Amino acid sequence: MAVEQKTPGQIQREEEEARKKMKRLAKGGGVEGRLPMKRLFRQRAHANVLSDHELEYPRSPAEMDWTPYYPDIPEDSGKKVEIVDIGCGYGGLTVALGPQFPDSLVLGMEIRTQVTDYLKEKIQAIRYRAEHEEPVVGGFKNISVLRMNCQKFLPNFFEKGQLTKMFFCFPDPHFKARKHKNRIVTSTLASEYAYFIQPLGRLYTITDVEELHLWMAEHLDKHPLFRRLSKEEEDADVCVALMTNETEEGKKVARNGGKKFTACYERMPDPAK
Repeated sequence: MAVEQKTPGQIQREEEEARKKMKRLAKGGGVEGRLPMKRLFRQRAHANVLSDHELEYPRSPAEMDWTPYYPDIPEDSGKKVEIVDIGCGYGGLTVALGPQFPDSLVLGMEIRTQVTDYLKEKIQAIRYRAEHEEPVVGGFKNISVLRMNCQKFLPNFFEKGQLTKMFFCFPDPHFKARKHKNRIVTSTLASEYAYFIQPLGRLYTITDVEELHLWMAEHLDKHPLFRRLSKEEEDADVCVALMTNETEEGKKVARNGGKKFTACYERMPDPAK
């Protein structure tokens, strides 16, 4: 009996319908700890940060309502986002940081729509599991994800010195020379990151592209408000191990036998006036 072969278009439509069904179940509370299927949320590895995207953002950090993102955190707790995973992808690091820092609010920021949708559903599922099946410190109530263009709108969300940690894991390398200006670490953006990170806070970078690693290290090394951590300091920092081993891209690099290059920095105190 001949089996009818589905066209790529049919497969794509079926996957889209399945993804929508999963989203409806999630919104209705019907998933009950079932993790979303990543294959239903496929999207290209990187997005063009210069393109127009339909994004919602506040005019200032004071106008941002974080309640929908951390519904189990009391509004009068006074807590603010402290740890940010820039370009969080499918959320491997964001999820791992939750139990490691249960008293801090962790936010993954990602520009790709379907990847953000996947992580939203994953967070809902693991919160359910932590509450009903496998208890976890903090119950993942302190993690969330926001779809946003981090190279344009970070000042709309964070105040000066609000953050204790920023992560940049396997960012778009923008190989072409004319695209280097679009990289996530530049001299201008380094100053912006120094504004958000409180003194003695830390900035972490990791990539499997050595040329990009050297580029990021060069720009951060030159910045007067960042001091590069020594190898011994990196080895003693649990966050370095987490970003090396817990990210989806990091696991892929390990499976393929690739190299990972890290450069981590401490935010220096502001110079005396």
